[in-house]
Amino acid sequence: MAFNQGCRAIVPFGGTSAHYLTYALVAAGAELASLGRGTTFMELSAAQMAALELPVPSLEEQRAIADYLDRETGRIDNLIEEQQRLIEMLRERRAAVVSSAVTPTDSWVCHRIKHIGKTSLGKMLDAGRAVRDGDQPKPYVRAADVRADGSVNLVDLNEMPFSDAEMKVFDLRAGDVLLIEGGATVGRPGFMFEPAPGIAFQKTVNRLRVGPETDARFVYWSMLRLYESAYYANHYGSVSFVHLTGEKLREIELHLPLLDEQRAIATYLDEQTARIDALIAETERFVELARERRSALIAATVTGQIDVREMA
Repeated sequence: MAFNQGCRAIVPFGGTSAHYLTYALVAAGAELASLGRGTTFMELSAAQMAALELPVPSLEEQRAIADYLDRETGRIDNLIEEQQRLIEMLRERRAAVVSSAVTPTDSWVCHRIKHIGKTSLGKMLDAGRAVRDGDQPKPYVRAADVRADGSVNLVDLNEMPFSDAEMKVFDLRAGDVLLIEGGATVGRPGFMFEPAPGIAFQKTVNRLRVGPETDARFVYWSMLRLYESAYYANHYGSVSFVHLTGEKLREIELHLPLLDEQRAIATYLDEQTARIDALIAETERFVELARERRSALIAATVTGQIDVREMA
């Protein structure tokens, strides 16, 4: 095999263990990253790499360090792998809970989205258009702000010019369901728990605003079930870039129980998924701490803070 210009190779001289050198470079990762230069593409030059100083003990100690770190990092890696499997199982459980709760029964009534609410696609981003009189830069929600957990980011947003009339058209209210318009996460929903005065939304996002006879939170969970079941790829094809146009969105069918049952189901799902999400967050924190422990162990061992000769 060979490698291209995106990589740099280090061939150790005699007296230097490649196995040890790998760990030493891992320990120097932050320093290496700080040496990167470039505007659009960060690059580490050959001269910068060659000038990097690393601790090099005797060959015997290098081998002892590498053997010790193989054992200890292997244990940590196994723990991380187990926790990652647990996270995947919890996510599968979460999806199953949602799917089961919003699977229709015979008493539920089928409605097209256009009959239960209004949809709107956000404003097109046009960086080249001249700013009109009266337009003011306003923050806006884009697809990247509709998060995987269903929340919507409303801080540190991009801005573009909006007129007062446009801000009324593209406003965001409590109870709005936002759906990503295209790409790999097409159809992923987010939910507005609170109004967002002064914030609009961009064309990469659809806004669904349901009427008083439909519970918006229930609709969010129903749309999440569609997303997690690969509904959009199955119905609109995934050969190229899938778009959830306003027309497609309005024709989607949802099965709805009576309003009181919608609210009860939405409350149940809020409670059940919150418990699962808490377990996922706790497990992810464990994985993060384990990775930090792994990095610290490598750094301490390579720099001699841990004497592996005492571990023999």
